[in-house]
Amino acid sequence: MTAPWITYRPQLKVLDCTIRDGGLINDHAFEDGFVKAVYQTCVEAGVDYMEIGYKACKKIFARDKFGAWKFCDEDDIRRIVGENDTSLKLSAMADAGKSDWRTDILPKQQSVLDVIRVAFYVNQVAEAVDMIKDAHDKGYEVTANLMAVSRVQEAEIDQALELLAETPATTIVVVDSFGSLYAEQIEILVKKYLSYGKATGKEVGIHAHNNQQLAFANTIEAIIHGANRADASMAGLGRGAGNCPMELLIGFLRNPKFKIRPIYELLQDHLEPLRAKVEWGPYVQYNITGQLNQHPRSAMAARAGADRDNYVDFYDKLITEE
Repeated sequence: MTAPWITYRPQLKVLDCTIRDGGLINDHAFEDGFVKAVYQTCVEAGVDYMEIGYKACKKIFARDKFGAWKFCDEDDIRRIVGENDTSLKLSAMADAGKSDWRTDILPKQQSVLDVIRVAFYVNQVAEAVDMIKDAHDKGYEVTANLMAVSRVQEAEIDQALELLAETPATTIVVVDSFGSLYAEQIEILVKKYLSYGKATGKEVGIHAHNNQQLAFANTIEAIIHGANRADASMAGLGRGAGNCPMELLIGFLRNPKFKIRPIYELLQDHLEPLRAKVEWGPYVQYNITGQLNQHPRSAMAARAGADRDNYVDFYDKLITEE
């Protein structure tokens, strides 16, 4: 008999998405000192991957309206990490339909990045397959992140996974974009993704949002059922309600390579001061959009308005639109 709660799976790896997902709350306008502090914390804490931002199209997103981490140009990344002479792998996300991936993602030998995470909606799977192949051919480790899976019909998920299973992506990620999924759904999806990825040796990942305060619980649930790649962010920093908090995930995992003290130091010195400038977390409007399985954009707009604490009007409006 084994005691899984006092041991660990060495193949389980953690990705920090603080700068990439967290940047959605401030147009990726983080100061270099903050990005460097997150990077150094990831190194000291033994985190496996750090997602430093997006590879976004500069024709769609103006350089003068977004910070450097929307684009992840090599000079900007190297200004923070140098040649990244550490065991930490660096990642950037490329969105289907919002990235000039053919030209802006350089061959691996010209880049300090190690991983490209391809994000896409189910209707974009054909482009995603091309993006995955392109990044792999350029020398990167590649993941496939099917977004908003809670709004996708099961037959469509199956068709997408069938295509993704044949790509060179190393990991297929269950993405709860709206923070609407419950444990039972996480279990079903992880097992489904594993069944499709098994033949070609793919890992399954989990990226959970905290709209219903279930991001940490759902991440644990995914791990229990075989997900070996887990996303988290420092203090849960992320779009709207935020993500699975890194401090909770590292505190849960038993692998002695992970160190939690550097994370608490980052929270104390950098994340708490950031709360005075920007807002994130599972406020009531995010609870409502999560329960209704809706994109949190309406909740984000409500939280930014003068009527931010009028929960009833917000709820009534969304119910009327349903």
